[in-house]
Amino acid sequence: MTQSTPEDGNSAVGMGQEVTVPMPGAARGGPVSHAIFRLARLHRMLAGQLLRRIGLHPGQELVMMHLWELGPQRQADLVRLMDSDAATMTRTVRRLEQAGFVRRRPSPTDKRASLIEPTAASHALRREVERVWSQLEEISTAGLSDDESAAALRTLEHLEQNLVRATAEHAGAETED
Repeated sequence: MTQSTPEDGNSAVGMGQEVTVPMPGAARGGPVSHAIFRLARLHRMLAGQLLRRIGLHPGQELVMMHLWELGPQRQADLVRLMDSDAATMTRTVRRLEQAGFVRRRPSPTDKRASLIEPTAASHALRREVERVWSQLEEISTAGLSDDESAAALRTLEHLEQNLVRATAEHAGAETED
């Protein structure tokens, strides 16, 4: 990933390509964080373009992946699995339901809850989602060797664990205040 600085007129440094979002001077103390922001934005944008072709929006495919893997789930469980919030999950499930990919049914164990389950129509969608994710992976890792891809994955997992730990520590500090 390339990086730009205000002193050089926002020209790219590194691989000789323009960055999509130049780094403002105030972000100079966080070049990795700025690179993560840019990467996440572009990844989500491309995922959205690819998913739109099969009738999904980014994030909906992840809900479907969990449902295909785990079977029917309470909406609260999907919120926890996706590290989402209730309002976002409500909108996501409603849209998936309107598209015919999920349906709600009463929970046999909890009369207050309903289960979200994948429909038969969604099972045909699964192959398309898998194809889109393979395509997204190929595009994202183009030009990387297997070793470089593995190293990138280890680095991303390490960064994620740092952020999970920091989030938990900050949440604990907030409850103490």
